[in-house]
Amino acid sequence: MLNATGLYKSYGSLQVLKGVDIRIDKGEVVCIAGSSGAGKSTLLHILGTLDTADKGKIFLNDIEITQFNKKKLASYRNKYIGFVFQFHHLLPEFTALENVCIPGWISGAPTNQVKSKAEELLTLLNLKDRMEHKPSELSGGEQQRVAVARALINSPSIILADEPTGNLDSQNAMELHQLFIDLRDRYEQTFLIVTHNEQLAGMSDRLLHMKDGIIS
Repeated sequence: MLNATGLYKSYGSLQVLKGVDIRIDKGEVVCIAGSSGAGKSTLLHILGTLDTADKGKIFLNDIEITQFNKKKLASYRNKYIGFVFQFHHLLPEFTALENVCIPGWISGAPTNQVKSKAEELLTLLNLKDRMEHKPSELSGGEQQRVAVARALINSPSIILADEPTGNLDSQNAMELHQLFIDLRDRYEQTFLIVTHNEQLAGMSDRLLHMKDGIIS
């Protein structure tokens, strides 16, 4: 479903990725672990088309997306790739419901259809009574669950998560871990997660280790 081959990336004289190959199948929860500076976040950003590789190819749903121009890439990313980061990056002036709806509205889907799905997702994530609250009125765990709902709104092929529990306490982290597994079981949702959390890594279908710009 996601397949990347021969990914290289350098920033000046610093070579961050050194020929990474990775394949993720539909419905998998795959974690990438490794020390700081190993290239994990760089790899995730390149796979999510937020950054570009110096060399290599990325296929999503058997389509080579590395050949897309910027406009086509932005549209494809919005439709097929969801993101969850360590910090939720919710827009403070909008409610939880509006934050979840925004990617759907950007995609051009009908307003009422997007709102209905956002309400469904927030209810599923135990946020039914928090939809009209702004981020500042939500707990850290609630904010991160809103971010997960936002990532799901366009029914992406894959969700890429970069240290999604790194800013949460142990209880909220555990709940988010279980949420990922539940979403995989319910929707056959695919996840690729960069994490230092051993508990989350242990719950995944596969654990990949990254060191010095390569996956072992």
